[in-house]
Amino acid sequence: MIPEISCIIYDMDGLLLDTEGIYTEVTQDIVSEYGKVFDWSIKKKIIGRRSIDAAKIIVESLDLPITPQDYLNSRKDVLLERFRDTKALPGAKALTKHFNQRGIPQAIATSSSSPIFEAKYEKHKKWFSQFEQIIRGDDPQLKEGKPAPDIFLLAAKRIGVAAEKCLVFEDAPSGTEAALAAGMSVVVVPDPNMDHKFYKNASQIISSLKDFDPEYWGLPKYNKAI
Repeated sequence: MIPEISCIIYDMDGLLLDTEGIYTEVTQDIVSEYGKVFDWSIKKKIIGRRSIDAAKIIVESLDLPITPQDYLNSRKDVLLERFRDTKALPGAKALTKHFNQRGIPQAIATSSSSPIFEAKYEKHKKWFSQFEQIIRGDDPQLKEGKPAPDIFLLAAKRIGVAAEKCLVFEDAPSGTEAALAAGMSVVVVPDPNMDHKFYKNASQIISSLKDFDPEYWGLPKYNKAI
């Protein structure tokens, strides 16, 4: 049975914004200095997680002779520069505009810390102004990052909507797990390299935001195809 949906919550990286490739390239540049390779066996473990949590996994998995904080410090300036030209992923702007025009509250729940978020946000201020809430990974009210449900529950609380009436869009296994743990429905748009077995409990899996059908969820239909 399809639940009544009255709020939409989005992950940001790899879902609304095309940033995952940048993270991968910068990470490989760093670990290559130690003769290591950052591949999908590690990437799949960190997508969607908070920076410090992802850094711990990278350092431990590759046995790097640095601390997780050293790793984060080494990539910060490069990421801040590269994220200033981040592009929207296909269908993202049209979908969010559609719900905004229909008066459906929307929020972003991103694991990005504030400085990293601001770099990505700089080019998209007008677009992001339509979101009623933007929860970042370093929000002082967050106790745990994804896959814990905290960030999605906080978004719902701040908007004033019950968790079961929220529809989450995610691309990461950790985010999918977090949304389900929050008692929310979740539509997954996975990276093509990610095995769908990591999303076996998702409410729906689609290949692109352009493929989303609002009517399936009892939401207002598009006036025209996106």
